[in-house]
Amino acid sequence: MTNPTESEPKANHPPGSSASNPLPAGSNGLTYRDAGVDIDAGAELIRRIAPAAERTRRPEMLDGLGGFAALTRVPTHLKEPVLVTGTDGVGTKLKLAIDHDRHDGVGQDLVAMCVNDVLVTGAEPLLFLDYFATAALDVEVATRVITGIARGCELAGCALAGGETAEMPGFYHRGDYDLAGFCVGVVERSRIIRGTDLATGDVLIALASSGPHANGFSLIRRVLTDSGIDLAREKELLEQLLTPTRIYVAAVQRLLAAGINVHAMCHVTGGGLPENLPRMFPKDRAADLACHVDLDSWTLPDVFAWLRSAGGIADLELLRTFNCGVGFVLCIAAEDADRALTELTEAGEHAWTLGTLAVAGTAVAGNCLEVPGDGSARIHGQWV
Repeated sequence: MTNPTESEPKANHPPGSSASNPLPAGSNGLTYRDAGVDIDAGAELIRRIAPAAERTRRPEMLDGLGGFAALTRVPTHLKEPVLVTGTDGVGTKLKLAIDHDRHDGVGQDLVAMCVNDVLVTGAEPLLFLDYFATAALDVEVATRVITGIARGCELAGCALAGGETAEMPGFYHRGDYDLAGFCVGVVERSRIIRGTDLATGDVLIALASSGPHANGFSLIRRVLTDSGIDLAREKELLEQLLTPTRIYVAAVQRLLAAGINVHAMCHVTGGGLPENLPRMFPKDRAADLACHVDLDSWTLPDVFAWLRSAGGIADLELLRTFNCGVGFVLCIAAEDADRALTELTEAGEHAWTLGTLAVAGTAVAGNCLEVPGDGSARIHGQWV
């Protein structure tokens, strides 16, 4: 720290001013709490969340919460480990959670949005860090949120290694908060999944979502406003909207451990199937490939059907805004597809054959969403 005798003003007037008006003897002066930042509340939060964070601890961790940085060994079973990073937030889903005092699930949303992204490379989530920013720290609310983050870390098998709680009076409205998450994963270099083995005829396997997850909530909130619906009365709809994002780590890691030939994976986030499926393709092959999604292979969940009806949302707009019931997609060698479905079902996932990988421009059959690697998605036939 800088020596205060060299850099800090000695009187309560602006630095550089010639005015001199020292505080009266015995005056307490201003405190950080007077400015809206409560250091004691921050310390109490750390005390409350410590047990939840400890439950996520991995053997590679060298220390716990409270230091300036977290120290972790790389897992020793990996011969050539590669670190994989991801970051994300929860978006305006937080506004619904705040308005309805539903803070317990958004922490899992935060973890899921990060670890599911890291997972598509074949990586195992290793560490997670969070950022919680608010106007004035409400210890009860923050404890609920961060306990949910720890719960998500347990589901993903990663350690909650640290985080930052920022009180920013005058920046946020009182009662509001925002979240950001950061994940570090690790994968054996020889087992990185990049889509280099994709082949026409590969099978697309879908894993069900639990609802909208944490995407499309600006449109959801607009539909809610325009429809005049009262979520305080429509408890079932509120529950469907705020159900936490599924974490697919355990099921997918089980699949990889079983030796299933996974050629590529896709986390269906903002942009839905049309925008995310092409991200599986290597850039030098994107123009040659397309996903043919069988629109009859699953039933649109009620929450998305309601959004489509209440908002008058066109089918393609619905598909490129929401996951529409498909939270994660695996591209599997055709000969391994049946075994993959069995493994995923035994792992507790609702999995089904979503479609196939085809040569771009190939004729489609039935009711199909055609998603080319280099171009715009199109719906063929009807989507009921």
